[in-house]
Amino acid sequence: MSRETKDFIKELLSIIIIAFILAMVLRTFVVEGRIIPSGSMLPTLQINDRVMVNKFIYNFKDIERGELIVFTPPDGISNEQDYIKRVIGLEGETVEIKNGKTYIDNQKLIEPYLLEPIDYEYGPVVVPENSLFVLGDNRNHSYDSHMWNVWLTEDRVKGKAFLIYWPLTNITIFEQEVSIEK
Repeated sequence: MSRETKDFIKELLSIIIIAFILAMVLRTFVVEGRIIPSGSMLPTLQINDRVMVNKFIYNFKDIERGELIVFTPPDGISNEQDYIKRVIGLEGETVEIKNGKTYIDNQKLIEPYLLEPIDYEYGPVVVPENSLFVLGDNRNHSYDSHMWNVWLTEDRVKGKAFLIYWPLTNITIFEQEVSIEK
């Protein structure tokens, strides 16, 4: 093998190793792709959509109502996979679901993303300190805060889903579509 060929192979290997290390650092600390495994977030997220998750954003800002978050389920929840749900209630807020609507501190939420009207009653409950109340957009078919007997604590949040990147026909940047009726 010529010296030029050996130099080329060394340089190529160096580039591949550096690219691999950078990819691992990015995936571990910055951004990660996730596949949606269930219909709990229909119609916002379809089964097998692929979303990008910003893993560092909550080091710089607080979690806000309406954001789609990826998290490790609370202890006692049987599924070992991470979940993706919409943040509805923040610490100190009173959450109640009645007459097919969600209320925060007795004010009705405007939720244009829901698949269908809610067919259950829940609460009122006060979200504890450092905890979140999360629900799927497919409310009647989502295993979420309204069914758990434990709270999702903020330390279990892995990041904010911000973009559908696959399939290409569904590319979407998520907006905070929830608001409180005045």
